[in-house]
Formats: sequence, C-alpha cells, structure tokens
Amino acid sequence: MKIDILIVGGGPAGLAAAQYGARSALSVLCVEAIEFGGQALVIDALENYPGREQSVSGFDFADEMKKQALAFGAQLRTANVNSICIEEDEAHVKRFNAVLDDGGKISAKAVILASGAGHRLLGVEGEELLAGRGVSYCASCDGPFFKNKKIFVAGGGDAACDESMFLSRISSSITLLVRRDAFRAQQALVKRVLENPSIKVRFNTKVSAVKGQNKLETLILEDTKTGLKTEESADALFVFAGIVPRNDLAVSFGLELDASGFVKTDGNMQTSVPGVFAAGDLRVSPFRQVVTAVSDGAIAAHAAAAFITEQA
Repeated sequence: MKIDILIVGGGPAGLAAAQYGARSALSVLCVEAIEFGGQALVIDALENYPGREQSVSGFDFADEMKKQALAFGAQLRTANVNSICIEEDEAHVKRFNAVLDDGGKISAKAVILASGAGHRLLGVEGEELLAGRGVSYCASCDGPFFKNKKIFVAGGGDAACDESMFLSRISSSITLLVRRDAFRAQQALVKRVLENPSIKVRFNTKVSAVKGQNKLETLILEDTKTGLKTEESADALFVFAGIVPRNDLAVSFGLELDASGFVKTDGNMQTSVPGVFAAGDLRVSPFRQVVTAVSDGAIAAHAAAAFITEQA
C-alpha cells in the first residue's frame, strides 16, 4: 500500500494530522494500536477547548475528530506498527516502509509519530500485583466500581485534580496525596479541588507500598519531609504520577530525545531525521493539553506536505 503520509497514533494529535493531511489532498493513513482518541477518551469533561462553550466528554470529542478525519478522506486502521525502515531511490527520494502486526505493509513519503505517552507507575511494592484489584490509572474507567468507598489519589498535576473532581461525584471520601508542598496543576483546577468538601488534600505525602491479598486493603504512606510512615485502610488507589513516552519507533529511528525520552522537534514538528515528524505527548513540550496536541498535529501535517513537495 503506497501512501503520502503514515501517521502512527490516533489520539488528538494523530487525528488532527490525519484531517489536515487529507484536506491537503494527500493520501493519509492513521494507524492506532488500541482505540482512536488516545488519552482524550478518559477525560470526563473537556471544558477548556477553545470555541466550545459547553463541555464535552473526551469520548464524544474524539469521535467527532475521527468522523472529521474520515470525511476529509483520511484512512484509519487499528493495528500496531512493528517497524519502519527508510529507503532511498537513485534520485535520493525517501520512502518509509512500515510493517504492521496485521500483516499489512505500508510505503509512505513521510511519517508523523503521534504515539503519545502512557501512565507512569509509582514503582512501589504491591502496585503491579494489585493493578486492576483496587489500583487503577483511569478514574472514569474504574471509578464507578468504588461508589461510596474510601479512595486515594496519588499525584499533584492537572490529571490528578481532574480525576479527583470526577471521583468526588462517586464518593465523599477522596484523599489526594501530593508528594510536594504544592500542586503542579493549573490554579483553576487547584481552586476547585481545595473548595470541594469531598476531597481532602495531604501535601508532602507519598505512597511507599500497596498491600492486600486479592484486592487492595491498605496503603503505606510516607511523609516526604520526616520519613514517618503510616498504614491506612483503602478501597482504591488512583495513580496520576505523570507520563512516559511511547518512543519505541522513535528509538528505532535514532531520533534525538531529551533525558526523559521525549522526542525533540523544531517548530515545524520536524525531528532529527528529515521526513519524520512528531506531535502530541510524544514530543518535548512545556505544556500538554488536547489543544496543544491538535495544534502539533496540524503543524506536522502541513510540514510533512511541504517535505513531500520538496522531495518530488
């Protein structure tokens, strides 16, 4: 299958790139490993997207983006991209040849990596053992299982605050654990959390162990200033401790990364390898929101189109 642009990842960045690439009359294929929408799917209420007076669920927003991309002529495919290699013809024109896990083989003139990032684990004793048994990384997915239960949330950023607000509609016993003495989240979110009577905030506190037999039973909490540890009963622990880039393909390309593994790009989303662009949570960015991911995707598609024209 020969196309102009191959997009790896179907979150907001990938879907925006698909829409803008197809709108430029280019043949575009967006490949997503799990479900189109990416991390936007777990947003309970997207309320700060420009131009939307009313909030919208992340699921509905992603569905609208998917329909837009298809309407403009983009192709969407659910599969894993196992590998991509670069070939040049005699005229030094590049082709990017990809192999998918469903047996598909794709040859593209440019690649946009929008594979996003995954949840960072706390890395403490018992966490992985009890994942899905009281330990979760998605409040909208698992929160309803813990109605009126004792819930802890670990994290101090936007996601932790957003998800705590969502969980406060399910239970009146939410304890938000912030390992530092201040939030990293936007102040508008912080204000809502602090004013919510169902949410108790404990600063300078981290989870040092998760305990239980077949399900979560207790947490070992540690004061980050004094080192004092206490054990408390818990029905659920929701972890929002940051993100880890899904950079396997970026590493295989030999792209330049920062110390945390995020892909370095210029203002046109161009990576250190010509013809390979990166957008969304995968790339180095001072601010990660749906609106910035969409912007990245649009810019990447525009730059990829220019690259293809130059190669012709």
